[in-house]
Amino acid sequence: MFDKIKELTKDTVIYGISTIVGRFLNFLLVPFYTNVFEPRDVGIYSNIYAYIAFLNVVFIYGMDAAFMKYNSAAADKDKKLTYSTAYLFLTITSLILSALLYLGKDGMIRLMEIPNTYEHLYNYLIFIILFDTLAIVPFANLRLQRKSLKFTLIKLGNISLNILLNLVLVLKLKMDIEAIFIANLAASAFSFIVLLPDIYKNFEFRIDGGYLKLMLKFAIPYLPASMAATLVQVVDRPIVLALTDEKTLGIYQASYKLGIFMMLIVQMFQFAWQPFLLINSKEENAKEIFSKVLTLFLIAASLMWIVLSLFIEDIATIRFWGGVSLIGYKYWSGLAIVPIILLAYIFHGMYVNFQAGLYIEEKTKYFPIVTGSGALVNIVSNFLLIPFWGIMGAALATLFSYITMALALFYFSQKVYRIKYEYGKIARLMSLIFSATVAYYLLYYNGILNIPVKILLLFVFVTILFIAKIVDINELSVLTKRLVKRK
Repeated sequence: MFDKIKELTKDTVIYGISTIVGRFLNFLLVPFYTNVFEPRDVGIYSNIYAYIAFLNVVFIYGMDAAFMKYNSAAADKDKKLTYSTAYLFLTITSLILSALLYLGKDGMIRLMEIPNTYEHLYNYLIFIILFDTLAIVPFANLRLQRKSLKFTLIKLGNISLNILLNLVLVLKLKMDIEAIFIANLAASAFSFIVLLPDIYKNFEFRIDGGYLKLMLKFAIPYLPASMAATLVQVVDRPIVLALTDEKTLGIYQASYKLGIFMMLIVQMFQFAWQPFLLINSKEENAKEIFSKVLTLFLIAASLMWIVLSLFIEDIATIRFWGGVSLIGYKYWSGLAIVPIILLAYIFHGMYVNFQAGLYIEEKTKYFPIVTGSGALVNIVSNFLLIPFWGIMGAALATLFSYITMALALFYFSQKVYRIKYEYGKIARLMSLIFSATVAYYLLYYNGILNIPVKILLLFVFVTILFIAKIVDINELSVLTKRLVKRK
């Protein structure tokens, strides 16, 4: 079992290099934007990107997951056929959808509440989505082939170009937020161009009706499911904009972005987890492995959460040369939401883990129910909480929606693929996290959460992990030796 976890860990580390380094480089744009642009402008760009995220899901409609499912199971002689079927059909539908977006331009601009002075940004939106979609199957194929180094280099190239162009266009050419969209479009086109040799190598100019039918049957449930999941991630932006203003949205977005550190943990785990569970689902002790993976993930995530929650505000407000800080001073009023956003990502990680049963048993029909419930909770909670608690209400709505999704997916997954998780450890760990959350905000709002108190809270949290036997010293020792053991 530990050898299998070692395999997952190695892939997680490799994908984590691209994810952590890449996202961190991309994250550097947050202090850049918040120290250069006004909160109103950041709010406008954040709102448009919320729609880009949603439309990306519509363009892809689950074909990346369907491709991975059937390409991984296909015989060697059918690998190119499954690749071509997925890629060519996705290309055709992407071009059709792009044309529809352009033809419906006026209505979409009004729906998105894009100010008149920024209407031209809509054209960038269409091409960014198109290029991102054309790269999705090639990237999925690299993951299946475990070409994680190539995957990493292309992703890092994309992000580096994006950052470089942002700096040149804003600092040298003095452009407004249009620079963000120009840089993104260039980076997306770069990824597509670099992947062209892989597309040519694996591509046959034909669509197989049999494979297409199987893929669409597997993928179609992903459309409403993924749309709902994306709503959970981005619907708060247009709601915050509708209930407050662009400045408040900009402040909310800047603080929300600090949740990136927990999102990185979840995303790098997800990149390795999906291929891992498909490959190892036939192992005799597969369920035992999957159970242990959840416990180990939650322990690692909880340690990351407590450290970040306690010290993120201190880090974010440090003044560097020229008065620049991690988050511009005009945005500091939103930093209180960060621990809630970080906690929401832990539940998102649980949601990712619970996907195993539905993937293995091909019960994707449950995903729309799960993500739909999360989206509904998110939307309702936002409208109920924002008028009273402002952006803290939006953060809590995000947390409630991820909790709902994790619990719902756990229920359905256990129905079709029962796994005996380490419920005792998980319950004790969740109790510890929620107790620490309450303690944090009680101390925070009473103005006594200083550095010594934070260090004490961290010490108590880690100590309880061992006293409550959430972390087993003997098991930790065995796992550590396995992970560092040379082949």
